[in-house]
Amino acid sequence: MNNENRNLSLKHREEILAILKERFQSNMNRHEGFDWIKVQVKLEKNPEKLWSLFEMERTGGEPDVVGFNEENGEYFFYDCSTESPKGRRSVCYDREALEARKKNKPENNAIDMAADMGIEILSEEQYRGLQKLGNFDTKTSSWVKTPDAIRKLGGAIFCDRRYETVFVYHNGADSYYAARGFRGLLRV
Repeated sequence: MNNENRNLSLKHREEILAILKERFQSNMNRHEGFDWIKVQVKLEKNPEKLWSLFEMERTGGEPDVVGFNEENGEYFFYDCSTESPKGRRSVCYDREALEARKKNKPENNAIDMAADMGIEILSEEQYRGLQKLGNFDTKTSSWVKTPDAIRKLGGAIFCDRRYETVFVYHNGADSYYAARGFRGLLRV
């Protein structure tokens, strides 16, 4: 997708900023000691990042600030929806897996969708970090970045939370389920 399509109208900019501010203020446990004004200033200087957050929101991700990198001044937004984002489910892992399917192909794949949105798919470590902030994916599951060695063998990994425990599983990368999507990360 080219950058000219990544500009939000004033109405959509105001809408997403209001949603993000409300979510930020309602979930201070995710970012104790952070100042919304500093986050907002950073977002306003990076309209393409605001577009990505709008896409995260539009697809059901409920993005929120979950961290900050002091070295480079980046805020981290993760999808914080209780379950895997609805608008990103029923997708296989990547394009290679999508193209390898002979029948009943899903409409899309997690890796391409994330790239089109300008975000990264969460790693297992990042997913586990998210789970320290609440209970996520208790009825759904989310694809996570898969190590190359596993992917080369045709597999991919996903995570969920059951029995108060975060589980990591494997599946064929070409599989897809109505209850499996992916969670994203945006660095701002």
